[in-house]
Amino acid sequence: MYAPRVFISMVGTLAVFAIATYFLTQSVSTTFIETAICAVLLQIGYFIGVLFLVWKERSAREASLNQDSAAVPLRDDDKVTGLPASNLNRSEPFNP
Repeated sequence: MYAPRVFISMVGTLAVFAIATYFLTQSVSTTFIETAICAVLLQIGYFIGVLFLVWKERSAREASLNQDSAAVPLRDDDKVTGLPASNLNRSEPFNP
């Protein structure tokens, strides 16, 4: 969801809603109140949509992590004993 596009779409929707409401009610105050309520409802819908997309992405990443971790077997500790963890643990100077 690209934010400027959503904002422009929301303003356009509110403008159309305000025009239609004014023609139906012939009242500026009713049009303003109902358009404000519509704006709040649009924001709530946008917020729920963003939460849904974040939840969907999170579950897709968790499923991907579970598949990746199941495919790669874990190493036994006895196979890697005696090997240095990194070059930072050495006491001698580094000579490439």
